[in-house]
Amino acid sequence: MARYTEAVCKLCRREGQKLFLKGERCYTDKCAISRRAYAPGQHGQGRKKTSEYGLQLRAKQMTRRFYGVLEGQFHHYYEMATNMPGKAGDNLLILLESRLDNVVYRCGWASSRAEARQLVVHGHFTVNGKKVDIPSYLVKPGELVAIKDKSRQSDKFKAVLEANSAKPVPKWLDVDAANAQAKVDALPTREDIDLEVDETLIVELYSK
Repeated sequence: MARYTEAVCKLCRREGQKLFLKGERCYTDKCAISRRAYAPGQHGQGRKKTSEYGLQLRAKQMTRRFYGVLEGQFHHYYEMATNMPGKAGDNLLILLESRLDNVVYRCGWASSRAEARQLVVHGHFTVNGKKVDIPSYLVKPGELVAIKDKSRQSDKFKAVLEANSAKPVPKWLDVDAANAQAKVDALPTREDIDLEVDETLIVELYSK
């Protein structure tokens, strides 16, 4: 299973905004954006010309990195989005938001999407009572996502749940903190997604 293994702070610096890739560190003064708010590399502080293609590429790269998806899988989501009714850009973000690792992160059961992905792969979660260890599993409305009983008793989860107890939960999720489970009431809408990107640029890039 392919994944990005290099330094992630430089990804935020390249996009010029926080993508919250390192959990709690992103909220402290140690955040790379707070220290060096310019692109990485020898010419990171130089002036840059912005072309139409450059805007489209940055929108695509930012979205891909925000959700921790590599290029091949991201393009597959785009193809799925174009075959769904409605706007392809909105559909693309909704598909990404419906991934199991993202749902786990939105519920406050992990400090970052990378940590959520790892916890899912290690088999700590169930969907409708059955163990699911595939981070890209697309959770559907009406499905119940829960932490396994055995995992719930671990010190790791107790610490994470306590640390993220005040984290806001999207309205399309109904989280039962006492039982460490959440029901997906509906698909998220574009208004529910806090990614500051123009998704129409991504559609323009791939439709060429």
